[in-house]
Amino acid sequence: MSGYIKSMKDLEAASYGIRGGSGNALLKSQGVVGGLVGIAGASHDASTAFLTSNSSIADLYNVVYGQKVWSMLNQEANALAMLAKRPYTSSGWRILKNRAAGGNDNAFTLAAGAVGADDPRADRLGGVQENQTIGSGDLLAITPEYTKLWTSPKTVAHLFEFSELALEMAKIDDGVGDIRALIREDMGKHHAEVQNVMLLMPLERYDENTTRDNLGRGYTSLTKVVSSYGEMTEMRDNSMLATSSGTIPTTMTNLFGTTRTSSTGFMDAEVDFGVGYGALEARVLTLTIINDMLRKLREAGGSPKVILTGYDTIQHLGDLLQAQERFLDRKEVIPTHNGVRGVKGSEVGFRVATYYDIPIIPCKDMPKTGSHATATEKLSDLLILDTDHLWLSVMKPTQYFEDGIDHGNPFGVNKLGNQAMYRTVAETGCSFFKGQGKITNLKVA
Repeated sequence: MSGYIKSMKDLEAASYGIRGGSGNALLKSQGVVGGLVGIAGASHDASTAFLTSNSSIADLYNVVYGQKVWSMLNQEANALAMLAKRPYTSSGWRILKNRAAGGNDNAFTLAAGAVGADDPRADRLGGVQENQTIGSGDLLAITPEYTKLWTSPKTVAHLFEFSELALEMAKIDDGVGDIRALIREDMGKHHAEVQNVMLLMPLERYDENTTRDNLGRGYTSLTKVVSSYGEMTEMRDNSMLATSSGTIPTTMTNLFGTTRTSSTGFMDAEVDFGVGYGALEARVLTLTIINDMLRKLREAGGSPKVILTGYDTIQHLGDLLQAQERFLDRKEVIPTHNGVRGVKGSEVGFRVATYYDIPIIPCKDMPKTGSHATATEKLSDLLILDTDHLWLSVMKPTQYFEDGIDHGNPFGVNKLGNQAMYRTVAETGCSFFKGQGKITNLKVA
């Protein structure tokens, strides 16, 4: 009965030619090599067979790692995936920046101005007397104000290489097999992740600092698009910028060919940073703050489509809404926006998935804007976006290029190996700033 296979150890012994169940051996061309010494001097099957102080025997054993490479990194690119993609058909777009009368604020401005003024009198909005003479009285020619915004496509590229020898050695011994496919997949994820980081670049990183002079070569961050001159002024006044000149650097104010100033209100998004960015002025996130932002965006004519924020803020929102479970219907939902999945709703209460039917998309790289005392006190910002008017213009979609000795052209890369590259050409665009919102300067309770 000793020949029966009763365990995995018996199966291994029978499969690899071991008799008596001694050792987890591998049959190789040089002969049978037993389960000698594994990591830190321990054999894999706890057998004492072949264990010896003779290092030359121990060198015969090699730990088998397997071909699969497991990523220990979160490389999500949700902000990049969430943005609507449009073909890059033109470098600019025209916008209406001022009404023919009544200014450019969300609400119509009334005061004591003349016909066609930014603050006309209430009786000078277009009502005229019978048989009014054209060009006189209250029937004067007025016109809206227009302007042009433009942008330049940005090239994002990542180069990597592998030698001819590395390609061949990976196919033998305890290699990963097709090293080209492995690195191509991991570099593809990296290429997407880096674009995602560009889109979530903290606004203060655009400061005029010599170590950041290449920021303009990446995509314009959503935090810069969804901003205001008032927010930038507050950052300057609270020493959140490296510049000491007392002025806001042009790398922050320049956007789509125009400079944000106190008089370019049409380019100001709705930004809620509380009373200020002072070290003691951060706020605890409340539902009132979010509801006020949604109301202001809708009053401005926006239609919020998605909320981007960090996992910490999503957890905080879940805690806020949990207390209201008894008042609201429970449902399980996994929101999506442009194919990007949000956080699954909990079967009891809320693990926030939507808020007023607006999908909440988690972003691991969302900034935590503010000058809090410690980083652990901060909560991630919230971007509340109307993606009908916010997009990524794509001139060249992501492409993969490779050349080298395996393609018969080592002279092209000038080495005995191969070079490969991912490249994308695109840039962000926005046609309605007042419909975009941002909530910052938040802290945990």
